[in-house]
Amino acid sequence: MGFRKTGLLFILLASGLSNACMPAFDEVEKNTPEYYVPVYSSTLQQNDFPQPVRNYLNKEGVELGKTLFFDPGLSANGKVSCAGCHLPEKAFSDGLALTNIGVSGLALHRNSPALFNLAWHDGLFWEGGANDLESMVFGPLTHPDEMAADLNEVLEYINTHEAYPLLFQEAFSSDSITSSSIARSLAQFMRTLISDESKYDQWKRDETELNSEELKGYSVYQEHCSSCHKEGLFTDLSYHNNGLDSSYPDPPELEGLYQGRYRITYKDEDMGAYKTASLRNLSFTAPYMHDGRFANLEQVLDHYETGIKTNETLAPQLENGIVLSTTERTQLLAFLNSLNDYNFITNPAYQK
Repeated sequence: MGFRKTGLLFILLASGLSNACMPAFDEVEKNTPEYYVPVYSSTLQQNDFPQPVRNYLNKEGVELGKTLFFDPGLSANGKVSCAGCHLPEKAFSDGLALTNIGVSGLALHRNSPALFNLAWHDGLFWEGGANDLESMVFGPLTHPDEMAADLNEVLEYINTHEAYPLLFQEAFSSDSITSSSIARSLAQFMRTLISDESKYDQWKRDETELNSEELKGYSVYQEHCSSCHKEGLFTDLSYHNNGLDSSYPDPPELEGLYQGRYRITYKDEDMGAYKTASLRNLSFTAPYMHDGRFANLEQVLDHYETGIKTNETLAPQLENGIVLSTTERTQLLAFLNSLNDYNFITNPAYQK
């Protein structure tokens, strides 16, 4: 009801993807089931690859998750896929301040976040409202302004599909297809979205050199940005009030939407706080901030220099703003460009 059996050719092709089209995997023996750890660079500064015991990665599960990610047939009108708001060429963001391509056609209240290196995130969405990828996927899947799916109808669509039942059986060794297994496969695919091949990463691995402008920008970053955008993932995975607003209205119909992480924790110190976005891939992920209010990085730097609004929960690192000379700005922007991962946005493992 409201679903179309679209994308069958793609689904059939996906079920036969060669290993060469998948991210590199290290196979690890760990009782049962077998599971796989994607190969990732030491430049991410992560000692292990977290994955829940109930949902170890397997190649079939990742392939299935990829197929589901690009399938608009999961949406209520058969026209909106996960990839509609998370485009590979934009580091899985969408280039819009507030997207309006969902089923309802109404603009969302949040900028579509980029999707990469999510395996190390223990809080998802801008306010950290989901604790893991498995639970996160139900938000956009069922939200009336996004994919607007009825889970019962999704299950009917998948169970009666010509290709999906076999793909689910191969991924989970079960003939039972549930909303949980849909979420698990999508989560598996998203955990493999790893960005670690930027010029910065290659420099850290002694594979190339940063030029003098980029090196000076690295020093500017270390002095002014690294307390919240910690090197490696280039985020501290935490939440901060960065002075975007001086007040936080609470219209009852929006359920605390303008209050940041406070709407999740109800802790006074979280009022107006949002998740620290990564500095990786910024050239692909404009506009910026949780509501996409800044069109470019110059506007972001203007905000931190002269636009910060003082309030009770402002991050202490920003009490005096971030004042850079024209030269320092140029240098910082040069370094930030070295964090763009062109291999990531063109990786065939992440393309439809």
